[in-house]
Amino acid sequence: MPPLAEDPVDPVALASALPVPQPVGQKGLPPLSHQNGIAQLPNGGSPRAPRAKLIKEGEAPYQALPVQGPVITHNLTPALAILEPNGDLPSEEFQARIDKVLLDYKKKLAERTKHHMGYPYNLDFDYGALEGLQKFSINNLGDPFIDSNYGVHSREFEIGVLHWFARLWEIDQDDYWGYITNCGTEGNLHGILVGRENLPDGVLYASRETHYSVFKAGRMYRMDAVKVDTLESGEIDYEDFRRHLLANKARPAIVNVNIGTTVKGAVDDLDRMLEILQECGFNEDRFYIHCDGALFGLMIPFVKRAPMVTFRKPIGSVSVSGHKFVGAPVPCGVVITRQRYIAALSNDVEYLNSRDATIMGSRNGHAPLYMWYTLTKKGYEGMRKDVEKCLRNAHLLKSMLERAGIKTMLNELSSTVVFERPMEEAFVRKWQLACQGDIAHVVVMPNITLEKLEVFVTDLIQSRARCQLAAAMTIVKEARAVYGDDEEQ
Repeated sequence: MPPLAEDPVDPVALASALPVPQPVGQKGLPPLSHQNGIAQLPNGGSPRAPRAKLIKEGEAPYQALPVQGPVITHNLTPALAILEPNGDLPSEEFQARIDKVLLDYKKKLAERTKHHMGYPYNLDFDYGALEGLQKFSINNLGDPFIDSNYGVHSREFEIGVLHWFARLWEIDQDDYWGYITNCGTEGNLHGILVGRENLPDGVLYASRETHYSVFKAGRMYRMDAVKVDTLESGEIDYEDFRRHLLANKARPAIVNVNIGTTVKGAVDDLDRMLEILQECGFNEDRFYIHCDGALFGLMIPFVKRAPMVTFRKPIGSVSVSGHKFVGAPVPCGVVITRQRYIAALSNDVEYLNSRDATIMGSRNGHAPLYMWYTLTKKGYEGMRKDVEKCLRNAHLLKSMLERAGIKTMLNELSSTVVFERPMEEAFVRKWQLACQGDIAHVVVMPNITLEKLEVFVTDLIQSRARCQLAAAMTIVKEARAVYGDDEEQ
């Protein structure tokens, strides 16, 4: 078998060993310096390479083949009827019916998990040690840092998780505020809300490939929102961003920065966007930056040459999902902002005997336990190894698809492999692929093994062969309709 085609990127080398972040509560962090528009680490630390040098000269942008057929199929969900107890039915038989329903559902979940490739969820987790906690109604309502009269909570675990992320993103314990959200969307809703409350007249800027929740936030908060064009890679078009800023120069800017776009996994260059804001006359008191790092926000600290996401730069908030790269049985996430910004949202609530600045009222108290458990078991080094595995397998998948003649794209800093949208809707449904227009993607997570990649690529090649054969046979069918069969002649 011939060797794999040379790849300009060593995926293993992309994953870097992250120095243990400085403990929260320690003041006096050395300032970042800038050279050629790129943030430099102090004391001789390794700088991140300029983004422009990461793209090969003359490299053609990805262009997928056009796909025919429906874009959104709107498959309706059937209902599972509630079973009514029947007085004539023995209780043992009734319980057996319930058990059968649950057993069938468990088998369905196992099968669907086996064929999960298109959405950024890490399904490789085991929380068996926490199963005994399910009998408690754990609710972290209100501010995580201020106890409520409701005592069945997990605030101590929540604050432990928040401190872990504060160290990761380099913000002092006394300078940040945050909480564990119900999902990444809630993190975006909160980050944009903090920006709006601190800059009420601000204009929201986000790229066209931004997650839909950011523009949802703009609609909810009645904000003027601008969709900025994107490059072929999926990252924001910096010159279009500059044009829009100059067109609204009299109003503050609330900017969403994508730390991995939803479909292509593209990373907006935070340093470059900060430079553009400064060049357009926006001082730090006239802009607010929210970093949407739903998936990649937790991976990027362990990737060499990636733009640094840190509160040592003038950003306002960062949000990530907990059920994505960390992995959890329930949707969850983390949002962190600066303490000085949160006063605009905070209200004391006598009913809770606490304070509240969150989006939701009641908050899932089990989610902090899941995140605390995984982060404790893996640590920073375990997370780095997971990142290395994902990057390696993403590049292997790209090579496999290209060897099979399938056009692909993989942003260097990402584990999201983009390829031509499969023609068979049944194949898309089977592998739960996320599609947009003429492309689909696989998000390589820690649970995606080489064996799973092998099965997926084999199935994809067979699906394409069926479509190609059907297309070829259509010509014969049309010919028979016009000319009849040769034997009849």
